[in-house]
Amino acid sequence: MLRAMKSIMSLAVVAALAAPVAASAAAAAAGNLDQLLEQTRNARAAEAKENQARVSRFQQERDKQAALLAQAKGELAQAQARANALSAQFDANEKKLTEAQAALDAKIGNLGEMFGVVRQVAGDFSSVTHNSMVSVQYPERTEFAQKLAQVKSLPSIADLEQFWFEMQREMTETGKVVSFQTGVIEPDGAEQQQKVTRVGPFIAVAEDRYLSYLPASRKFTVLPRQPDSPLPGMAEDFAESTSGYSRMVVDPTRGVLLALYVQRPSVLERIEQGEWVGYVIITVGVVGALLAAYQFVFLFGIGIGVRRQLYDLDNPSTDNPLGRVLATFKGDASKIEQDAEIVELRISEAVLREVPKLERFQSFLRLAVAAGPLLGLIGTVIGMIITFQSIVESGSGDPKLMAAGIGQAMIATVLGLGIAVPLLFINAALQSRSRQIVQILDEQSTGLLAERLEAQKRA
Repeated sequence: MLRAMKSIMSLAVVAALAAPVAASAAAAAAGNLDQLLEQTRNARAAEAKENQARVSRFQQERDKQAALLAQAKGELAQAQARANALSAQFDANEKKLTEAQAALDAKIGNLGEMFGVVRQVAGDFSSVTHNSMVSVQYPERTEFAQKLAQVKSLPSIADLEQFWFEMQREMTETGKVVSFQTGVIEPDGAEQQQKVTRVGPFIAVAEDRYLSYLPASRKFTVLPRQPDSPLPGMAEDFAESTSGYSRMVVDPTRGVLLALYVQRPSVLERIEQGEWVGYVIITVGVVGALLAAYQFVFLFGIGIGVRRQLYDLDNPSTDNPLGRVLATFKGDASKIEQDAEIVELRISEAVLREVPKLERFQSFLRLAVAAGPLLGLIGTVIGMIITFQSIVESGSGDPKLMAAGIGQAMIATVLGLGIAVPLLFINAALQSRSRQIVQILDEQSTGLLAERLEAQKRA
């Protein structure tokens, strides 16, 4: 009703504004006042007719809006009635569900606790299957275990039986050695189909290469760094064996120990950690070993010649020290001194002439034995300086950072002791060998001197 009154007022204002304009136009068009009056009467009649038409249209629109309003009110009433009915039905259903749940809980009894244990064990088993390399052959069991661990409803008999089967299969596969074809990721990232031999869930090899298991993708990848001999050959023999018994490495931690083992540096890598001090130490040790080996060969040949000369003392030979010493007594009679003191000096001179060749390189070996630990100490000090400098630069006491520097320091110490101890025993062996030969020279020369003195007395 308010909208209709606003519409009528708007039409009246428009008519009032339009009347002066029409009167002005009529006055301009009329020739006298009678004509103007007539035109005004006609205009008012036309306006009344038009206003009547407008009012009629407004009334029609008003009736139509009233009908729509009545229809909307009827629909609202129906919706409210339906909502009330649905609310009542919802409350009734909630009551029935509560009663049904209570009845279900009463019937389940201890089964609820059992199903809770099943879900807990399924969660633990899903973790086991996720990290087990057996899942490469049976990838679907991990999803099943995860689904069973997260389910909110009661598991079915089929799910429980399958869960039991998967647990039994995991235990059975733990004690098996199986070979099968699967994808193996190479160190360059390419995947190739290869024959893989698996020892339970502990370790897997492909030919002579050891593999690592990636739980996220359920794939095997070749270890970027393989263990040293004899493990690769052992893996190849094991992979190729078809019957009987074969030796094989088993990692009880399922790859953790193997990954740590392959990270151990080799001998050359440890030497490289010693840097220039390590190379100096090794050079001294190698030179000492070569000189000692040469002297061992020399003394071995000299020993053979001396022993051969001992069986023929009457015929001295100049190809061995004993023969050269004996030659100072025998041979040209004019060269043989009669005075015992002079003869003794000649003997000492002959023996002393042979000693330097028998004891050569021993002074250098003693020097190497003494210098090895000192060089190792220099490397140790340098390594500790590098360690402390790294700590100062990084601003933190990172154990790995400290371990690297301390390891470098200890390598130098080990290298120094590593050359000193063997060279000490080698030098002792050389000294013992050379003293034996010198002892033979002294014994034989002293014996010849005694014979000379006895011969003078008899003469």
